[in-house]
Amino acid sequence: MKFTEYFNFTRLRSDRCDIKMEWIEQAFNNPDFEEIQTDGRIRKWTFIKELNKYLRIVVLEDNQTIHNAFFDRSFKTKENKL
Repeated sequence: MKFTEYFNFTRLRSDRCDIKMEWIEQAFNNPDFEEIQTDGRIRKWTFIKELNKYLRIVVLEDNQTIHNAFFDRSFKTKENKL
């Protein structure tokens, strides 16, 4: 995995510094959900059982470089949208 400078900078924020790298790796390698944005970036979500939250990561178009990672409070699975 590679990381953008933006990712490295935002990892220092108080609301993101507790996101474990193993969770980011889990979202990257085995996402529960995935979608491609209109700009070609890829959103990947994984459920973090310990926190009962979904973690979203955003990967650049190269599908190798992580640009962002945060807990997605508004994420709803397709089952929950019905």
